[in-house]
Amino acid sequence: MPSIKDVADLAGVGVGTVSRVINNNVTVKPKTREKVLSAIRQLNYIPNEVARNFKMQKSTMVALLLPSIWHPFFSELAYYIEDELDREGFKLMLCNSGGKPEKELYYIDMLNQNKVAGIIGISYNDIDDSVSTDIPIISIDRHFAKKITCVTSDNFTGGRIALRELVKAGSKKPAFLGTVTSVYSETMLRKEGFIAEAESLGIDYILYEESDPVPDEEKYFENFFKTKAHQDVDGIFAITDMFAARYIKTAKQYGFRTPEDVKVIGYDGIQNNTLFHPILSTIRQPVEEMGRMSVKLLFRKMEGETLEYETYRLPVEYRAGETT
Repeated sequence: MPSIKDVADLAGVGVGTVSRVINNNVTVKPKTREKVLSAIRQLNYIPNEVARNFKMQKSTMVALLLPSIWHPFFSELAYYIEDELDREGFKLMLCNSGGKPEKELYYIDMLNQNKVAGIIGISYNDIDDSVSTDIPIISIDRHFAKKITCVTSDNFTGGRIALRELVKAGSKKPAFLGTVTSVYSETMLRKEGFIAEAESLGIDYILYEESDPVPDEEKYFENFFKTKAHQDVDGIFAITDMFAARYIKTAKQYGFRTPEDVKVIGYDGIQNNTLFHPILSTIRQPVEEMGRMSVKLLFRKMEGETLEYETYRLPVEYRAGETT
């Protein structure tokens, strides 16, 4: 099926010009309009009516679905998304879902009623049946059953870097600490990268996981330390910075020092303030780029454009702290 970009390429104009012709914008020159209409006829292009309706109604509200605004990573992400929307004259409607599927479905229903122009969201719930490819949605980290564009960091490479840095710091028996979501998320690739690098280097490793959300985090970490097979673990790669911080706190209670006894690396890069001690070694996600790219891709979808990729993975970097 031809896309609006195909029409633009054939007519030799920009996607925005094609959109203005479709929406009968009077600013388009007659000669240009005819070129676009001719391309539409040749390709038998059928405009995306849903995207057109959003554009014609000039909705300036975008919903952002977050599991928790309390989490520093989500807060930072929301900041850059709101800033990018504001640059384009759009407003942010924040949905702090608390991980509740009913709240996420409520906002998706608002989109179906044309009350918001689009959605950018993070969801770890099974809401696939309520998500349509006909409406402008950009997902962060999560893959839906349908082809919804996803923006994420290079989680697999991040896992490989973390294992490599733990070994470089002297770890002989590293462990991965994480959770498993009920639906597939790019975050699961952090563990896969960790395993791949450990096996390529011939390093013994431990995997320690529970289903997300963890009902009792204190017990989660206590059980880790009480397990005999974990007594000689000397390196930790935690699935998030928050998990890493909780591990360090519990480790201290059990007499393990960081980094003297155990090297620790997190994932996210949320500790930018030097007042935090110890400063966590972490895999830093490009949060600003992820947020701004999500908005730009959403605007392209709102114009009816077909995006080049289903998944946009952005590079990560290792940021050394005081825990390795």
